[in-house]
Amino acid sequence: MKKDLLTLRDLSADDCEALFRRSFELKKRHAAAISDQTLQGKTLGLIFDKPSTRTRVSFEAAMVQLGGVPLFMNAQDTQLIRNEPIADTARVLSRYMDGLVVRTYSQDLLEELGAASSIPIINGLTDLYHPCQVLSDLMTILEIRKNLEGVKIVWVGDGNNVCHSWLNAAAILPLNLVIACPEGYQPDEAILEAAVKDSQGSVVVLSDPREAVRDADVIYTDVWASMGHESEHALRKNVFKPYQVSQGLVALAKQDVVVMHCLPAHRGEEIAADVLEGTNSIVWDQAENKMHMHKAILERFISGGFFVKGD
Repeated sequence: MKKDLLTLRDLSADDCEALFRRSFELKKRHAAAISDQTLQGKTLGLIFDKPSTRTRVSFEAAMVQLGGVPLFMNAQDTQLIRNEPIADTARVLSRYMDGLVVRTYSQDLLEELGAASSIPIINGLTDLYHPCQVLSDLMTILEIRKNLEGVKIVWVGDGNNVCHSWLNAAAILPLNLVIACPEGYQPDEAILEAAVKDSQGSVVVLSDPREAVRDADVIYTDVWASMGHESEHALRKNVFKPYQVSQGLVALAKQDVVVMHCLPAHRGEEIAADVLEGTNSIVWDQAENKMHMHKAILERFISGGFFVKGD
C-alpha cells in the first residue's frame, strides 16, 4: 500500500526516528564515497509551481545518488496549465513514475493528487506546509545536540509554512518549541491549536523575541515575506524589524546556541550578515542535510524501506 508525505502528521515518532537513523547512515556512507543503488531502475517526478534551489537540487541529487532517475517538470509546461483535471494527471503519472515530489501553492491540490495517485506523493512545499525541510532541520539539530528532548527551539519571525511544519513536528516529537511572531502574523490558529493539544513536549507562542530566545538552544528564522507575499515586503520590513536575528538577540540565548535558516536569506533583514556567517550559524550543514534526509525519504516512500504509521 502506497504512502504519501503531505504533512508531518502523516508520520509517527517511530517513522521519524527511522528516517533520522537512515539519513545519518546515508550521510556517513556518502562521506566515505560508498555508492548506494537502492532505487536503481526507479523514476522520480518533480512538478514545481514555485522557484527552488535547495529542494529541487537536493531531491534530484538524492535520486541520482541512489541509482534512480529524476524528471523535473515545470508545472507551466504540463497540461495542468490547460486545466486538465488533477486526478487525470495523477493517474497518468502513476503509470510512468515511482514517486512524485510536488512544490505548489495549494495544499488542497496536493491532497487531491495524493487521493488519485497510486504512487507516493511527497510535499516539496505548499503555502501551508514544508515537511521535508523540517525533517532535515531536525536531523541537523540531532547531529549537534544528539537528542531532541529538552532542546529549546525558538522560531523567530513569520508564522509561515515552515513554522506550521515545526508545529506539526511538536505534535509527534518531544520538542520544546517557542514561536515569536508579531501580532497579526502568528501561525494558523487551527494548526497551532492541534499542536498544543497533541504536544509531546511544549508549545508556546510569544510576541517578544527577546523573551522567547532566553536560554534557547536553537534559534530559527526565515524570510519575512514568503513566496506569494512579495507585495507586502515593504510593510513587513517595518513590522518585523524588531524580529531580526542579530548578534544582540543571539547574545540572550545560551552561549552555544545554534542559528538556523532554511534559505534563501536576506542579509540585513530577518538575519544579520554577521550572524549568518558567524560561529553560531549551522545553515550550510542544514542545507547539506536536505540531500541526505531526502535520500532516506525517497528510499522509504518509493521502496517501502521501513515501518510507517498505519502499516
